[in-house]
Amino acid sequence: MLQRRHILGLEEMTPEEIQFVLDTADSMKEILSRPIKKVPALRGRTVCTLFYEPSTRTRSSFELAAKILSADTISITPSTSSVVKGESFRDTLLTLQAMGTDLFVIRHQCSGAPLFASKIVSVPVINAGDGMHEHPTQGLLDLLTLRAVKGRLSGLKVTIVGDIAHSRVARSNIWGFTKMGASVRLVGPPTLIPLGLEATGAKVYDRLEPALEGADVVYVLRIQRERMESGLLPSLREYTRLYGITPERLAKLTPADVVVMHPGPMNRGVEISPEVADAGYCVVTEQVANGVALRMALLYLLLGGADGGKE
Repeated sequence: MLQRRHILGLEEMTPEEIQFVLDTADSMKEILSRPIKKVPALRGRTVCTLFYEPSTRTRSSFELAAKILSADTISITPSTSSVVKGESFRDTLLTLQAMGTDLFVIRHQCSGAPLFASKIVSVPVINAGDGMHEHPTQGLLDLLTLRAVKGRLSGLKVTIVGDIAHSRVARSNIWGFTKMGASVRLVGPPTLIPLGLEATGAKVYDRLEPALEGADVVYVLRIQRERMESGLLPSLREYTRLYGITPERLAKLTPADVVVMHPGPMNRGVEISPEVADAGYCVVTEQVANGVALRMALLYLLLGGADGGKE
């Protein structure tokens, strides 16, 4: 059973809770396989997606998940709300709760914003990505995808490549993979690797080849072009030369049944070659599909399914 009211990060979740969420998400896949993808599980409930940053996959999958479960949805962006008139985050939350919101899905540029929201409102809050902290639903859907593809999580060797310092996806995946028994390697330019990550149980590399050797899974992070402006990367061409994932690099250093993952959107020809992005072992499409099932599971559990989340 899910022993919490909010989903704020994988660091605070137990392996048993993660397992329960993944098992529930597996049951949701059956609904997605039906000709008519609709069940009345959350009829009469209202889910608000409150996104202070742009999003395509996360926002759309949450809204689709809610609609499949028959919940109503409210979609709020700052540029089209009273935020532009100076309304505070706190007042926005309280206003939307007063309108009957039963659960908030929040993406915010400030780390800790969903935690703050959970202390303001009296309904469940799901973190859809906060600053450079965590993106827990991405981490959970990645675990769900990998478990389906590999049949297990424990014992796998996972290499995460790229901008670790600024990636909330990387942080959630470090916690999620290690808690479920996988070993994690982190590799990228030294300017994009923060200090202290060894405390999580991950092993840190600055060269790609040794980090890829024997890896079962290669998780490629998006290179954010704004890092060029801050001087953290010499050039995109240099990054691609040293850390870009190509078929040749995978063939030399990874098992034949390697799995490549990416949270999207992909910069083809930068962090990942088009040949790898389009290969059968790249499971980006499966990640997107599993994202709907995973978010259905969380909405169902937090809004009353299987007794709901606990305080």
